[in-house]
Amino acid sequence: MRKRGSGGLFALALLVLSGCSQTPDEHNGEMATAEITTDVPSEEQVSSSSGEFDDFDFSDERDPFENFNRSMWDLTRDVIDPYIILPIANTYEKAPQPVRRGLYNFTDNIDEPVSAINNLVQRKPKSAAINLGRFIVNSTFGVFGLFDVASKMGVGREKESFGETLSVYGVPDGPYIMIPGAGPTVVIDRGGDVVEGYLWATNLLSTPATITAFVIRGLEQRIELKQLEPMLENSLDEYAFIREAYFSSWLDKVYDGNPPLENQYDDWDDWDDWDDWEESEPAVAAEEN
Repeated sequence: MRKRGSGGLFALALLVLSGCSQTPDEHNGEMATAEITTDVPSEEQVSSSSGEFDDFDFSDERDPFENFNRSMWDLTRDVIDPYIILPIANTYEKAPQPVRRGLYNFTDNIDEPVSAINNLVQRKPKSAAINLGRFIVNSTFGVFGLFDVASKMGVGREKESFGETLSVYGVPDGPYIMIPGAGPTVVIDRGGDVVEGYLWATNLLSTPATITAFVIRGLEQRIELKQLEPMLENSLDEYAFIREAYFSSWLDKVYDGNPPLENQYDDWDDWDDWDDWEESEPAVAAEEN
C-alpha cells in the first residue's frame, strides 16, 4: 500500500498545476496579487525535528522506475534547467508581452481540430463543436490564431488529448516517467502527444515549426514556474512533490475536473486503525475527567 505526502504537500501540488494551466496573460495578472501560504515544513524545520519524518515513505506504486526517474530529475534540476532551459526562458521573457501572448495563442489554436476529434470520440459533440468554432473564429478574425477572439466572445477552450481519450476508454496509464528537460509523464499521456503530433501538427506545419510551438509552450510554463519555485524548494521531497502534482493534474484532465473521490483520497486507506481510535476516544476522555 503506497504512502503519500501530507495534506499541505498535496494542496501545494494542486496550486503548482493550476499555475501551469494558465495562459501567460492570466498568470501575470493573478500571480502578482496572489498571497501564497504553505504548511509544508522547510528543510531546516525538518532537519531540526526529532526524527518525525525519518521513516516517511515517499514511494509510489505508479512509479516502478523511481531510482532511474530520480536520477533524471536530478539531471534536469541540477544541469539541464539551470544551464539551458532557465537562461533561454529568461531571455524569452524579455520579449514584448503581446508578441509572447500571440505566439502562445497560435500554438493553442493549431490544437483545436485534434481536440475536436478527441471530444467526438469521447462522445462529447458539444465540446467538439466548440473546438471547431474556436478554430474557425481564431484562424480568421484572430489572424491564424495570434489573437484569441473566441475567448473574448465568451467561448472557452475544451481541450482534450489522445492520451486522455485512451484513458477514458480504460487503457492503462503505464508507468510514470521523468523525461530529462521535458518533465513528468505517463506512457499514455506523452505517447498520445506523439501520435497527435504525427497525425495532425506535422501535416499542418513543417517539423521545425511544430518543434518551435512545443518550445514556446515549454518556455512559457518555465517562466510561470519561477514564481512558484520557493514552494518546491521548501517541500519535503521535491521529486515526490512534482510526481504528486503531475498525477493530480492528469486525473483532473481525464475526468474533466471531477476525478473520483477514491483517486483523490485513497491515502485514507492507510488509516486501518481509524475505527479503533474512534472507539477508544471516549474512554481516554473519561480517564482525563
